[in-house]
Amino acid sequence: MDALISNLTSPIVLAYVLGIIVRLAKSDLEIPKPVYQGISIYLLLAIGLKGGVELSKTPFSEISGPLLATLIMGVLTPIIAFAVLRYIGKMDIINASAIAAHYGSVSAVTFIAAISYTQAQGLEPEGFMPTLLALLEVPGIMVALLIPHFMAKDSKVSLKKAVHEVATGGSIVLLTGGLVIGFLAGPAKFVPIEPFFVSGFQGALVIFLLELGMVTASRLGDLRKAGWFLGAFGIIVPIIFGTMAIIAGSWAGLSVAGCTVFAAMVSSGSYIAAPAAVRIALPKASPALYLTAALGITFPFNIALGIPLYLYIAQWIASF
Repeated sequence: MDALISNLTSPIVLAYVLGIIVRLAKSDLEIPKPVYQGISIYLLLAIGLKGGVELSKTPFSEISGPLLATLIMGVLTPIIAFAVLRYIGKMDIINASAIAAHYGSVSAVTFIAAISYTQAQGLEPEGFMPTLLALLEVPGIMVALLIPHFMAKDSKVSLKKAVHEVATGGSIVLLTGGLVIGFLAGPAKFVPIEPFFVSGFQGALVIFLLELGMVTASRLGDLRKAGWFLGAFGIIVPIIFGTMAIIAGSWAGLSVAGCTVFAAMVSSGSYIAAPAAVRIALPKASPALYLTAALGITFPFNIALGIPLYLYIAQWIASF
């Protein structure tokens, strides 16, 4: 309970709530688009740089297990999500695949929030976690977009364009580019730029969450259109995915903090890379469904309640 209260009163969560209140109150507050884009670039590049530096100090034997666990989860989660949506929710193939692509990928902001939360609890996740973040971004989207290619004869899935969109998307370029730069530079050469990319990180994140709170509030009307099933899906399925990730992470040798962050990654829904790929590959899919699920339901659940829950489950499993 103390951990939950600590999370709900953290500046990150409170900034997100403020964003929702601002939009519901119809305030004229706006974060200028260039500022929002600049902060996004800063956060993603900082994650990549710090992860690359830590990766340069990590033996391959230590990261091989987590890499394998990440690939497995990246393949399993979109298949499970599609099966639930299609066969339990009775959703059409195109929309089920589109939503599955979002839940097969990952939310970088949820990842950042999970890192901040575990550190606030006095725990330190493995330094190579950004490598897993970058790896998890793509496979789930590709698997989900392949489903209608095989199941719907009349669907025109532009898989080649979708692969290109994901591979060259800003989030992937910044994450992987930062990882490579940090890896090649190493700890010593990172020191001169460390104050900028480390000390200012939390402050930039607060502003970013303020904007996301306003974006989320603008989509609250879509919740009524989405229906109860999608609402339940957006909460229950992430908990299942998070628990699976904790078990896989424990098997791969991750710490309790690492398992918590890994669970937050796997349980999250992408709202940057996946929507861009889905718009190209599955243009008939409804944004009101996949964006509402990922950004309107799962994201706020994970930020407020999911991450503390994953830490509790990780600690419980580690006790055995």
